[in-house]
Amino acid sequence: MSGKPVSLKVLAAHLDLTVGTVSRALNNYADISPVTRDRVKRAADALGYRANQNARRLSIGNPETVGYLMPRFSSSIAQPFVAQLLQGLGEALSKRSWDLLVVQPDSSKDEMAHIERMVRSGRVGGLVVSRPVKNDPRIRLMQDLKCPFVVHGRTASCADYAWYDVDGDDAFVTAVNHLVALGHSRVAFVGAPLQHQFAQDRLNGYTRALADNGLTGDPDLIQIAEFSDDGGEIATNTLLDLPNPPTAMVCVSDTMALGALAAIRARGLQPGVDVSVIGYDGLKFGVHSNPPLTTMAQPQAHAGRRLGDMLLSIIDGDDPSKHQELQRAHLVRRKTDGPLHTAIAQTNVSTREKTT
Repeated sequence: MSGKPVSLKVLAAHLDLTVGTVSRALNNYADISPVTRDRVKRAADALGYRANQNARRLSIGNPETVGYLMPRFSSSIAQPFVAQLLQGLGEALSKRSWDLLVVQPDSSKDEMAHIERMVRSGRVGGLVVSRPVKNDPRIRLMQDLKCPFVVHGRTASCADYAWYDVDGDDAFVTAVNHLVALGHSRVAFVGAPLQHQFAQDRLNGYTRALADNGLTGDPDLIQIAEFSDDGGEIATNTLLDLPNPPTAMVCVSDTMALGALAAIRARGLQPGVDVSVIGYDGLKFGVHSNPPLTTMAQPQAHAGRRLGDMLLSIIDGDDPSKHQELQRAHLVRRKTDGPLHTAIAQTNVSTREKTT
């Protein structure tokens, strides 16, 4: 049958059944016999009937929509992180014909208001949140509202809710071990504000790796800055101004690493030769940085798919605490890591002599 789509009323008349019976058969209600359900579905296929999704959702009392709260500090250069995550999340939801609602709050207070409004209005069947702080009030609110949810990341205490995370502690141990094997002993940490659990985890890995390699931690080599490329550039300039600057650094994200590369180049130094830099995330833009960025990669699209699959299972009735998944990042070597080179120390000594 072609032309105008067949309505539920037309399909019911064709089958000599009530509209309610046909609707319940199409939605697999248990009070409709298997024979009738099969007859209705075969007729729907033959006539080319397609359900009105909004009407169907109202009839079953489920919005079939998942809300994603954009991280509040997503600068334009960090958007690839979110874009790749949303790609995977959308793929997971599309398998069930669910929709994705993306919300970008302006503040922490606004974020809480968005969550309560979306849940109480019935607009979403579940929520995904990213980049939790150590004691995240969003989690308690979603639990109080009895809203299915999953967190991309973890809080300090994470036993009673669903989460997907990549082991930042382990990743920074790997990164520091790699740099030490290349001969570096002055390894710096360029980090984000430590109220975020991911930032604390990565700092923990850095300090643990220094101790494991018999290196004494230097507080001056730990720079916490705004979570952006500008923050990475400012932190790196502070590090390079030290009397004994680092010969290598690990950055809490690829975004901050791009700022580090800019600061190094601005001084006439060569990243990967004079100063080694390792980022974290494995975002695609790192391939095109100057030079291409060495990074600890985590698969964002895969993370999105897993978050979607986990949330749909919870919506279907699974225990949230059974959906907790920790993955590992892996080192992707490009051009910003290399053996210890002493040019940076000589350059700083020469600069200081000229100014005294």
